[in-house]
Amino acid sequence: MGEQDTFTTSSGAAFESVFDGYKEHFHGTRISTELAMLELLRKNHPEYHVTCCATHKCDLLGFANAGHATATLEKGENGEWYDAIRSYKSPGPRMFFAGKPGLLRDNVRFGRFKYVWNSKDFLLYEVEYSEPFKQPVKLFYLLSSRVSGDANAAATDELLLAVGGWSTDLHKEIYVFDDGRWSKDRELWDSVQGASWDEVILNPVMKSNLIDDVQGFFDNRELYKSLAVPWKRGIIMHGVPGNGKTISIKALINALGARSDPVPSLYVKSFDACQGQKFSIRQIFSHARIMAPCLLIFEDLDSLVTDKTRSYFLNEVDGLESNDGILMIGSTNHLDSLDPAISKRPSRFDRKYHFKIPDEDERIAYCHFWRKKLVGSTLVDFDEGLCRVIAKLSEGFSFAYLKELFVIALLTIARGGHVDVDANEDAKSSTDTEPVMVEHEQEPVTETKDTTTAKAVAASTLSAQPPACAVKEEAPKKKRTLPVVEVPEHLKDNQLLKVVTAQLQMLFDEMDSTKEEDWPSDKPKGAGGMKGAVLAAYRAHLASMDD
Repeated sequence: MGEQDTFTTSSGAAFESVFDGYKEHFHGTRISTELAMLELLRKNHPEYHVTCCATHKCDLLGFANAGHATATLEKGENGEWYDAIRSYKSPGPRMFFAGKPGLLRDNVRFGRFKYVWNSKDFLLYEVEYSEPFKQPVKLFYLLSSRVSGDANAAATDELLLAVGGWSTDLHKEIYVFDDGRWSKDRELWDSVQGASWDEVILNPVMKSNLIDDVQGFFDNRELYKSLAVPWKRGIIMHGVPGNGKTISIKALINALGARSDPVPSLYVKSFDACQGQKFSIRQIFSHARIMAPCLLIFEDLDSLVTDKTRSYFLNEVDGLESNDGILMIGSTNHLDSLDPAISKRPSRFDRKYHFKIPDEDERIAYCHFWRKKLVGSTLVDFDEGLCRVIAKLSEGFSFAYLKELFVIALLTIARGGHVDVDANEDAKSSTDTEPVMVEHEQEPVTETKDTTTAKAVAASTLSAQPPACAVKEEAPKKKRTLPVVEVPEHLKDNQLLKVVTAQLQMLFDEMDSTKEEDWPSDKPKGAGGMKGAVLAAYRAHLASMDD
């Protein structure tokens, strides 16, 4: 029995000595602010149990601001036991808040809060510090009264479990992965709230299939289980820019968030990180598995996955670890740039939806969409018959170009602009009887003995050059011109049609001088275009005032 006591005493002394040496190393040879603060708090609050936690994993102050607890900042005598950077925050967009005062906000670098949760009192220290080549580090130190025999502070653990669960969930937010880490984005959530499938103009069959595909996946977990197949799915959206890929993703996010069992959305911006792209890919899928069932979005997938990371990415997509409940959507403007192992292998990305240049029926539907927006407006006379005329005139336009056409035309009218279509030679073609599209063919060349000899010499000269010196000439582009469209008599003097016709040729010229991959895109500036962006900013501002 005596030997056992001696062993215990000796082990305890050694334990303490090892820990003292560990602290000495981190206090001197290598500075550890976390440990220094932990010791400082233990020394000055011996009656409390001290627990350190990361703010992004356990957002104690956000939990309190949401009404689940109370946190009262204590500044000590004369308000001097406190360190913060005070900054000015504007009241919001100038068009809504011009002349109104802003707010002063404090970014706390050292502060103490009296924290009350579930009728239990705590002390909460908030500490922020900087390390070289890293972002500022912010930590919480949660203090609870010591209870005899309670080495892990049960009250603290209960609170952290509650806060951790709340912090993981989304609260009118979308998870965004960028710079090697996940963060919650309230503004992005605001921007998708105006997105509705009613405002997405697509081929009706494809639109219905896409909605059923996504909603059906989350509705049929038990069906997948009964068939003994993995509950995971991948979709690729592809096509030239500006034909509805991004607005469709926004509509999906909004619709899934509005379900009775809301499905969280995770949006991947970039794989770039200091730790490397493989680290990012690992972090992305690890978090998606925690959040499942969820929607995992890779926009511009072809630019995200490189040759160096392709194998690692595929192992995460279709490797040994379960991805049950994860629906992946990858969008790309260049399907042929994706490796066949991604685009053509079932069980990775199972379905592909091609967002094509809209046909005439889709262009008519889009014109009706804009006409509906202007119902009751005294600014412009948007006759229903114009929809078919404008749709015919805009053959070959993407949805983004159609949007640009309407925006420019309406702004021109709003500013009092006037266009004399009869004086515009380009526009006159819309009422002439020339072919719809003019193709400028090169005149045939009659070969003579001299030209044949010259060609043979040129060919032999080129074949003697190294392959790197070979010059590939691009075939001249066919110039686009306004199609021939018969305009009803009662619409020939319509101001909107005159302005639209004048703008059409300018946009045709722009399309001629721009590669398809550089065409305007429908990537969001905000829900519903410029107006939606302003409203989204306004909503985000109001939300921040409640924080």
